[in-house]
Amino acid sequence: MVDELAQRLRGSGYRLTPQRQMILGAVEELGHATPDEVLAAVRERASAVNASTVYRTLEVLEELGLVRHTHLSDRAPTYHSTREPEHFHLVCRNCHRVRSVDPDVVAALLETLRREHDFEVDLGHLAIFGRCTDCPPPSGDPA
Repeated sequence: MVDELAQRLRGSGYRLTPQRQMILGAVEELGHATPDEVLAAVRERASAVNASTVYRTLEVLEELGLVRHTHLSDRAPTYHSTREPEHFHLVCRNCHRVRSVDPDVVAALLETLRREHDFEVDLGHLAIFGRCTDCPPPSGDPA
């Protein structure tokens, strides 16, 4: 991981810093994390790292193709490592559980969009919102 990070950073004119290493490591360790969650994880090891460093570094890491973001809520974006297999997200509006789903599940839809609409879907940014079937319906909702 460190060698790949260093190579991509240097190839784009950036330096490899301990903060960048820690931030990428936190994203990989956390799985899906907001910048604030990444900051909290990094601060466990280096209390001097600030929020602007995390935000700038996440932008650089995304530019380099090492992380991706998606919006799993109406708040901050959520980042995940590109080392994970390609996937999209199912987000329960009730329990807020996030599930990563293999693209094969929607292969027919992707092919239809490609064929009939000349459109390539960026699955890494896709989040489908709904409700887990085992979650109780919101009050007043007949299920």
